[in-house]
Amino acid sequence: MLPLAIPLFDASSLLHSFGPWVLLGIGIVVFVESGVLFPFLPGDSLLVTAAILATPLGIAPWQIIAVGILAAVAGDQVGYWLGREFGRRLFRDDARLLKTSHLREAEAFFTKYGALSLVLGRFVPVVRTYVPLAAGTADLHWRRFTLWNVVGAATWVVVMTMVGLLLGGISFVADHIDVLAIVIVVVSVLPVLIGALRTRQKRRAAARRERASRDEQRVIG
Repeated sequence: MLPLAIPLFDASSLLHSFGPWVLLGIGIVVFVESGVLFPFLPGDSLLVTAAILATPLGIAPWQIIAVGILAAVAGDQVGYWLGREFGRRLFRDDARLLKTSHLREAEAFFTKYGALSLVLGRFVPVVRTYVPLAAGTADLHWRRFTLWNVVGAATWVVVMTMVGLLLGGISFVADHIDVLAIVIVVVSVLPVLIGALRTRQKRRAAARRERASRDEQRVIG
């Protein structure tokens, strides 16, 4: 089961801590979370919060979009390259971060949706970090990967930024950004939670069937 992507930092405080380098900070966070195998950063909430606080931070929404897309595309390209060059050798069953189970989950997501997973996976924390690696491991052609990578990155960054701009016009939201960040995280991890619960139910059902089969064999024997 993939771990939940819990942001290590409050997005608002993090953005203000960047000072005049706020755009560079946004780029670094998005780049690292997108494909450099460290999924526990507040990518979604950072983009939304940056859009809400654009005026106080002295930046424009189009700058957030431009920097976000470039960083997201670059991060995924790195993840894809790591998958092509090293593949499963980067992962171990007993690793604290690069667990083999994480890669298996991403590979299952990639197998189910194919290249489209580079768009859909963008909106699922943790999955968006490991899907590029799975694509590289699966030897997806680099031109096809790059095309879907750009589409996925642009879609994700634009949607997150627009959500921030729309919410920024609501005074209650602007005054309770910390609460908003928590809501964004909860909503974004719901697909992971649902998937984990379904997997757990399937495993329990399989275990029950296996026990029933063994019991039946003992009775027959």
